Amino acid sequence: MNLPQKKLAPETVKVWRISSIISSSVGFLVLAVLFYLDHYFSWREWAGWLLTALTLFTAVELIWSMFQPKWLYNSWRFEIDEEFLQLKSGVWQEQHHLVPMTKIQAVSTEKGPLLRKFGLNSIMIETMGSSHTIPVLTEKEAIEIRNKIAHFAKIKEVEQ
Repeated sequence: MNLPQKKLAPETVKVWRISSIISSSVGFLVLAVLFYLDHYFSWREWAGWLLTALTLFTAVELIWSMFQPKWLYNSWRFEIDEEFLQLKSGVWQEQHHLVPMTKIQAVSTEKGPLLRKFGLNSIMIETMGSSHTIPVLTEKEAIEIRNKIAHFAKIKEVEQ
């Protein structure tokens, strides 16, 4: 069996960077409030040192988040055929998942506000014991892949 070759949407790096910047901004905002409270209430000296360490950690994480999305994007691959869904990901620790189509119970697309802004979707694949995600695909490609997986897994559409 060959390694998976299909890539995620090219906008993946941009979406992951924006998501990291938002997370880091929230972290810096919380730290700013804690620094203000430390100054206002004159907390113990070790609290200030702890907040300084957390600020440095958050700054390093923000810098790291500028490089990590490109590396993750380059490592992410998937492939779908009649028998298996193959997923490969990971920069430091490479992970390979081979999901038999006969074990897939549900497949769906989803998108949060950031994915919606860029016209992208994620695909969620559920089995009895686990769940898997193909994180960022164009909307058209995500729907095609979702339908293809559902067809291969023989999932019946339920009318509501």
